[in-house]
Amino acid sequence: MRKLTRYQLTRSDRHLWRLAWPLMLTNLTVPLLGLVDTAVLGHLESPLYLGAVAVGANLFSILYWSFGFMRMGTTGLAAQAYGRRDATAQAALLLRSLLLALAIAMILIALQAPLIRIGLTLMNPGSEVAELAAEYAAIRIWSAPAVLAQYTLVGWLIGCQLPRGPMVMLIAANGMNIVLDVLFVTLLGWNSRGVALATVMAEYSAAGLGLWLVWQRLPDHRASFRSLLGHLSDYLALIRVNRYLMVRTIALLLVLAFFTAQGARQGEVILAANAVLLTFLLVISNGLDGFANAAEALVGQAVGVGSHQRFLVACRTAARWSLIGSLVLTVLFVTGGHWLIGLLTSIEEVRASARQFLPWLWLLPFTAVWGYLFDGIFIGATRTRDMQNTMLFSALVVFLPVWWLTTSWGNHGLWFALITLMLARAGSMATVFMVRTRNRSWFRHE
Repeated sequence: MRKLTRYQLTRSDRHLWRLAWPLMLTNLTVPLLGLVDTAVLGHLESPLYLGAVAVGANLFSILYWSFGFMRMGTTGLAAQAYGRRDATAQAALLLRSLLLALAIAMILIALQAPLIRIGLTLMNPGSEVAELAAEYAAIRIWSAPAVLAQYTLVGWLIGCQLPRGPMVMLIAANGMNIVLDVLFVTLLGWNSRGVALATVMAEYSAAGLGLWLVWQRLPDHRASFRSLLGHLSDYLALIRVNRYLMVRTIALLLVLAFFTAQGARQGEVILAANAVLLTFLLVISNGLDGFANAAEALVGQAVGVGSHQRFLVACRTAARWSLIGSLVLTVLFVTGGHWLIGLLTSIEEVRASARQFLPWLWLLPFTAVWGYLFDGIFIGATRTRDMQNTMLFSALVVFLPVWWLTTSWGNHGLWFALITLMLARAGSMATVFMVRTRNRSWFRHE
């Protein structure tokens, strides 16, 4: 058995897994927030609280992940600096990204009233759900500084190939969220308000722990702090590098928000059932993203040192394990989907509705994994414009027309459109990848 394992796991496999397993474990703890929230609220008497948190959480997915470029852009730039062995560039990138994150967070808090109002208008839930969702959002907005700081800290740690840092900070924070969810909702009866408060407290715990971990990795930070601050032009350059990622991220999250909004228009039961199934989509994306995150670090390092061979090895290794991971998740959802739905909600009408649409979930791991993989490759190589263009194509040219043509199918049409979005992302990014690999343009400055 030992000989077989050594034969199967090449050096590149072991390197990938050294980075991937902590990131995979970290990522899998992220949807625990949603899983626990759903499980706690799903066992209350009314589906209104579950629907309200689904709407509110989607609002903050759009709001916060609109700035998810801070994580992705930081990873790619940090990985390339790591490949060049440029410690000063790594430290400067971290500090400037954190200051930019704090500035953006303060703006979001100042604009909270119109942001929440516009978001709920676009989501257009029922009046009772809207009232509870607004209450949830008014609490969640105060986590903005912690959330955006986490994006930067996690991105930097991944790029510098320190994957256990994100694992420690997020596992600790999610553990706190689980305890607080049970305390605030189950014991104190605060319902959706308790879920929001638990999430805010968990986010600040993660950010504080992340700052402490990074502080330990920067032993010379005091002597060089002033020089690392840089000038306004440095921050503008950082924003310019990430502008394409911002557009791409907004487009993706608007698709998911549109999906939730269309489910809400079909009634509270469909909204709650889709919330349960989308929780499993988070498990898929965050689990398989462990390989994509490892690809970000390895591809960025290869680009930093200018090695085409190392670039190809990183891509092939990540692709192989991403495929295996998607097949494992497919088997899990086919064999255990009904049980998992029952675990998340005891409301029989929501269970029945979710089981009706369960076959769509079976298709998601294999169709979605390739988009996640190429995201990792493109982030590591900082080819963010390609990510923007392929996402816009997939959303505007594929997803929306397919949804419009299948509106008569009801919620089945909505899920079919989501599957076609995943396939369009995979196909368009694969095309760009093959073109760039053939002409070796990954290493050119653009």
